[in-house]
Amino acid sequence: MSGVFGFRPASFGAEPSGERLARIERSPHYDKEAGAFRNPLPAGRTPRAVRSRREMVKALLSREGRSPGGPVPVVRPELSSPPASGLRLTWLGHATVLAEIDGRRVLFDPVWGERCSPFSFIGPRRLHAAPLPLAALGKLDAVVVSHDHYDHLDLPTVRELAESDVPFAVPLGVGAHLERWGVPPERFHELDWHESAEIAGLRLTATPARHFCGRGLRNPQRTLWASWTVTGPEHRVFHSGDTGYFPGFAEIGAAHGPFDATMIQVGAYSEFWPDIHMTPEDGLRAHLDLTGTAGAMLPIHWGTFNLAPHPWAEPGERVLAAAADVGVRAALPVPGGSFEPSAPALPGSPWWRDLG
Repeated sequence: MSGVFGFRPASFGAEPSGERLARIERSPHYDKEAGAFRNPLPAGRTPRAVRSRREMVKALLSREGRSPGGPVPVVRPELSSPPASGLRLTWLGHATVLAEIDGRRVLFDPVWGERCSPFSFIGPRRLHAAPLPLAALGKLDAVVVSHDHYDHLDLPTVRELAESDVPFAVPLGVGAHLERWGVPPERFHELDWHESAEIAGLRLTATPARHFCGRGLRNPQRTLWASWTVTGPEHRVFHSGDTGYFPGFAEIGAAHGPFDATMIQVGAYSEFWPDIHMTPEDGLRAHLDLTGTAGAMLPIHWGTFNLAPHPWAEPGERVLAAAADVGVRAALPVPGGSFEPSAPALPGSPWWRDLG
């Protein structure tokens, strides 16, 4: 139920406590003295002025180019038949991807809410509608969450999924939010980096990322952030979540690859927070570290929410150019678009150019 003026206090989730907090404090990636998880490389998580504070504020408040000039094209995916190759990815906007892998269906970072915010009346709003209702996806075998920021962990979406029997895989500490929102503990696997869970014949592994967590202004860093690998009998995929570039991608690739496809964050970057989000060029570099030129790359985390001072479609343009330069097969479908990574041709038409 919404609170006063549309405020939803449940949106803040819950802080880890009890045995969950004790497990967090035992993690080799947690600094008990600082009361926070550590990044694989130090990372500043608050915006920093690289020239002057005035210029930074001006850039952050500017609206120039930050929304499309017309309706973003959206397609309703056709999911009634299984992928011929055994692997199909459907980009549902932002970091939300349905991966159909070896007869199983995994949904990453599901966000169907209108805003990524604890408020119903303010905060980043969708630039396009969800390609289809959540219920229309059909049966899911697993839901994977990369971290607890609002554009990756969405209260109304989780509450709808809680009514099904789908299991979740989440980073350590995020289970506190799920429990508050109605997901029973037996329905989720809460993992530290390098830990795995077997779900529906797939191995899901939480791997390092360079980011941060929190759903309130003063949250302690007691929920972990992660990238994820999913390994099936025949195929393997990687989802970056949110992350700055770091050399650990090569280690992830060596341990869990090669990947048939990667889903890589390429949007919401800025010179004001260079450590915690990748540029498109960083994303291509991460893909090469993970799997070389053999697998396909799906750029994610762009085109759905206005979260950074770059033009809304700039990530797509930069990915097209950078992928051509380094020989990576990049797929750029419209929201709702699907593709099989092994297909001879991937969706790559610059659909955003007609929108301004």
